Amino acid sequence: MNEDKPPVIDADAVEMTADGTAVKQDSTASTDAEASKDNLPAVTEARAARTQRWKLTIEYDGTDFAGWQRQNNLPTVQGSIEDAIYKFTGERVTVHAAGRTDAGVHALGQVAHIDLLRKTDEKTVRDAINFHLRPLPVSVISAEAASSDFHARFSATWRVYAYRILCNRRAAPAIGGDNVWYHPLDLDLAAMNKAASYLTGTHDFTTFRATGCQAKSPIRTLERLEFIEDKTSPQQGRHLVLWAEARSFLHHQIRNFVGTLALVGEGKWQPEDVRVALEALDRTKGGLMAPASGLHLVRVDYTPRAIFQQGLDSMI
Repeated sequence: MNEDKPPVIDADAVEMTADGTAVKQDSTASTDAEASKDNLPAVTEARAARTQRWKLTIEYDGTDFAGWQRQNNLPTVQGSIEDAIYKFTGERVTVHAAGRTDAGVHALGQVAHIDLLRKTDEKTVRDAINFHLRPLPVSVISAEAASSDFHARFSATWRVYAYRILCNRRAAPAIGGDNVWYHPLDLDLAAMNKAASYLTGTHDFTTFRATGCQAKSPIRTLERLEFIEDKTSPQQGRHLVLWAEARSFLHHQIRNFVGTLALVGEGKWQPEDVRVALEALDRTKGGLMAPASGLHLVRVDYTPRAIFQQGLDSMI
């Protein structure tokens, strides 16, 4: 990767894919069609019968990437992993992710799948890809053999995001500033959580999705939206984390939540103003979108829904 940062642009993709039937409505291409669109060889039935599907759990710092999705002449997470796999196996494959994160968004537990002709084992897949990824800030945490009907995106049942804010300090952070939203003023945690309570449950989230969101429906069910204070960091300032848990999210939904809830935390809005904005079904009635730097995809699940533990142990 060049030392100069690439342009910070939004990938042509959503932070999270739609759930259940909505996912399939939003999807316009099958695995083979996606490969053709990306100018890669289609996965024929004959080839599929000879490949092994691998489930990858991936961690990355999105700061210097133009998002997850492969783009010509720009560094992306997907493109970097695909290049590493080619160096390992000599195969050009598509890495299919659970959700295509935007430029500057990070992941602690992104999940993807690949199909390889090469006969190998889990340890070799993990270690060989990581060897060829060096020194990029991308790591394959684990590689697991998966059944042919497993799909990183369509099989997912639950997703967890964390949005990190460093506030209440006048000096900008010298360390870790690309992984938080630095907000010099203090924020009212109780008021923000009261406002967030209006957003949990099933709603039409038109006010909080990107105007260019490709999802067919703005209706989503949000199980958890809660700020906690992280008192474990030795770094000076106040560390707040918004935990968001649902089966799926709309494009920019979480960052738009944060930008709006910050208005409440600053005292510019009352908590009830967030309910009014939600009911307006108008993006212009919500707050500005918060920066990508604070957003982390923490976890993707493929089992029946289970509410995660409270606090930072949700990251485990």
